[in-house]
Amino acid sequence: MKTKPLTKKKKLIILIFFLTLIVSLGTFVNIAGFHRSDPEQIKTYDSTNPYMLSSTDISGHRSGGGIAPEETMMAFKNCAENDEFSVDVFEFDLHITKDNVLVLLHDDTLDRTSDSEEVFGEKNVRPEDKTYDELRKLNMGAKFENEAGEAPYANLKGDDVPDNLKIPRLEEVLDYLDTVSDYKFIIEIKNDGDLGRKGVDILYRILTERDLLDKVIFGTFHGEISEYVDKNYPDMTRSTGIAEVLEFWEAALTDSDTYDPPCSVLQLPYGFPFQNLGMNTGTATMINYAHEHNMAIQFWTVDDEEDMEYLISVGADCIMTNYPDVLYKVKFG
Repeated sequence: MKTKPLTKKKKLIILIFFLTLIVSLGTFVNIAGFHRSDPEQIKTYDSTNPYMLSSTDISGHRSGGGIAPEETMMAFKNCAENDEFSVDVFEFDLHITKDNVLVLLHDDTLDRTSDSEEVFGEKNVRPEDKTYDELRKLNMGAKFENEAGEAPYANLKGDDVPDNLKIPRLEEVLDYLDTVSDYKFIIEIKNDGDLGRKGVDILYRILTERDLLDKVIFGTFHGEISEYVDKNYPDMTRSTGIAEVLEFWEAALTDSDTYDPPCSVLQLPYGFPFQNLGMNTGTATMINYAHEHNMAIQFWTVDDEEDMEYLISVGADCIMTNYPDVLYKVKFG
């Protein structure tokens, strides 16, 4: 059976339909991905949440890893003892070692930031495979490059590696910062499973012993670790995990009246590549919905000055950046 050829009128209708669809899709992506709300759209809510703030906190992501070797004592001291800027919050990550010490490291392996491959003679060494003393042989600034593309610490080996470039344990960081100022912390346990649960146990003990529990927001990308914290340490403030971020995103977009916040701090990614995927977490819709539900809203990892300025203008409670010196200048001029 032969089909009748499309008339010019039908072809025109189909063409108009697809053009409209393309334009609508493009408009949606532009609004969702790159739209910036008017600060006048931001609402004010009464709250008992200590992390919902009237002024944006400056957080050094990976302890200010853009301007000094990340998560080293050198990086912490660079932020804490700098006359040109200051931070309110230190963000860093923890792994558990073979002998149950919590050390600072962002990645699952030591390759990207240290001379681990050279020292241990193998790739992809994980912290849990080595003792704390073994990890102290590494130069954690070996791969760091400054803004000029220089690697000033690359040639330091063995005994020439200063203590402030060796992998630090959690207690060392807390001991030092306690002598400087009254900081807040965003601390992420990187391990999952039994190692992650053991890491949480150790972290909780250290924080309670030092009376720091009310200064810390705990984070993890592993749902089972979030559940473990909720069940065993309900007095530990935690942030949203990946699945919970997506649940919030859907609820905010639909203005759901049944949304039940899983915790009191919402940490959302902002900027590239999420904006390019049509996902803008920094709109008035997102911020108002979070604050309406008594959730503080914090953004990571924001290194662009225009993004920093915008997020401050719309009431972000905290911005995590690798360049806290830049954020400080944007905030205070």
